Order: sequence, then structure tokens, then C-alpha cells
Amino acid sequence: MAFKVGSKVVYPSHGIAEIVGRESRVINGKKYRYLVLFVPQHGWGTLGGMRVLLPEDQAEAVGVRSAISGDDAGEVLDLLAVTDARVPSNWSRRFKNHQEKLKSGDVYECAEVVRNLARRKQDASLSAAETSMYAQARHTLVSELAVSWSVDEVEAGQRIDGALGLAATDRAPVWRPLDQLS
Repeated sequence: MAFKVGSKVVYPSHGIAEIVGRESRVINGKKYRYLVLFVPQHGWGTLGGMRVLLPEDQAEAVGVRSAISGDDAGEVLDLLAVTDARVPSNWSRRFKNHQEKLKSGDVYECAEVVRNLARRKQDASLSAAETSMYAQARHTLVSELAVSWSVDEVEAGQRIDGALGLAATDRAPVWRPLDQLS
């Protein structure tokens, strides 16, 4: 995949990032080329975003890819609406399984994690680790689908919650920059 400055890509476990430049650095006499990514909304506590230097030759290996199309995003919503009986009941197995899915960088795997944890949250409480995982996975999914549909993250989050069948009180909180809070 050819990465262009100015394009938006999906950076696994972080969501949408913008390629803001390229840099070359010499390390131990060898020249390396890097993509400069800006992740605007990295997690709940990071204001102003995060800048990442990613070796160009490793971008695809770590799962950096283009956002899915709007049609594929519709398939993600269909996946969210289906219950999966194969979710391990054992906490450690379930957590490890979900970690592996999120590391893959695949939007469908991320959607499965969001779906599974949202369902579990409705039936029982999530552990602190699962609550954090749910928030991060949901943010990653929301940011990608917002780009796919060309809508804001609030709208994408509402579509996801609708597919999950969540009542307004069960919805995950929506992250917004401080200047958009009212």
C-alpha cells in the first residue's frame, strides 16, 4: 500500500491517524525512513493527540491500513447485531482472546470485541481491565466508522449503539475534545 501524506489510516489499537509527513533519521550510520502519524484522540486522558514515528517498511506489518468503505461499515453493523456463543466464560481466556483480536488491527475483530464486551456489560459488570479494553476498542471502531461514513464520531457511536441494541443509559460515554463539551 502506498501511504500518502494527508491520508487517513487506521493504526491498530489507536483508531484513525493522519499521515502528516515523512522523516529520515540516521541511526548507527544507517538511514531509516519513517511515516509521521498523528493520532488526534488517543484515549481518554490525552489532550492534543499523539505523534508517532513508524518505520515505513514496517507499516503494513504492524497493521496500518486504509479505513474500510461505507458498504463494509454496514457489514460491521450487521456483525454487531449478532450474538456469538463462542465467547469464553473464563475471564483470563476471554481477555487474552480479545487482546489478540485487537492486536490484529482487523475492523471485524475489533467489532467482535466491542459486541462481546457490550453484551457482557449488559448481563454482568465488566472488570476494570475489560472496561478499559471496551472503551479503547469502541473508540477505535467509532473513529474508523466515522471516517468510512464521513460523519462525526458522535453519529458513528450512535449507529454502533443502535446496532448493539443498547438503551441510552447503557451506551459508552462519547469522547469529545474539551472545546466541544457543553
